[in-house]
Amino acid sequence: MKKIILLPLLIFSIGVFAQELEGAWKLTHLNGIPVKDQECIKIYQDGYFAFGNKEMDTNHFLGAGGGLYTLEDSTSYTETFDFYTSNPNKIGASTQYNLDFLDEKLILSYMKKGENVIEIWEKVSDRDDDLNGTWVITGRKRGDEISTMTPGARRTVKILGGGRFQWIAFNSETKEFSGTGGGNYTAQNGKYTEYITFFSRDDSRVGASLGFDYEVKDGAWHHSGLSSKGDPIYEIWSSYRKAYLEKLEETED
Repeated sequence: MKKIILLPLLIFSIGVFAQELEGAWKLTHLNGIPVKDQECIKIYQDGYFAFGNKEMDTNHFLGAGGGLYTLEDSTSYTETFDFYTSNPNKIGASTQYNLDFLDEKLILSYMKKGENVIEIWEKVSDRDDDLNGTWVITGRKRGDEISTMTPGARRTVKILGGGRFQWIAFNSETKEFSGTGGGNYTAQNGKYTEYITFFSRDDSRVGASLGFDYEVKDGAWHHSGLSSKGDPIYEIWSSYRKAYLEKLEETED
């Protein structure tokens, strides 16, 4: 009887911790030393994570990484990288961490080259809206025609959570990284605005804002407006889990 009772409690506990993870976090301490000269923001949403790192004074892009994460229990946490600019050899590999929450801070600890590493993260926000999620681009409109695409090893992902966004273009098979950018966003009354705080291709883009029209139809995010170059765009973004992960699982079966 105890096992029957404890199993639902364990599943509930893992679910609660997953919900607590969702949102945007800022790295504040590394091995007890305050992180002041850099800004690293990490977003968790729908079993996916992504982070971007920049220099505070210059806005110079330093690196990015992300992929799938799992919670095996309330303290054991695993990341599997889809992209990682600092060390592409880690792509496809999994790293296990000890995870804990203390005074509303997220503490991650792990071993690196035989030494213990401790990261402390503070939540920036867990704000929710109808665009919160992890998305992958599946369609573009050119003229009156909409061309669709099936995400493969080469794909463009955008993760939104806690009022922060990050897009990433990469190839998980070749480990090629094409670019990333991110920052704050608002999504209200069909108007979506991005405020760029880091951009891997051009540091001078930091501080710019872009406004778009958006609508969520049948679970897909329809996104239209002008690109940073002034060109008209119409994009369709689908749930990453449904458009990529579930199809990948079907292929493997």
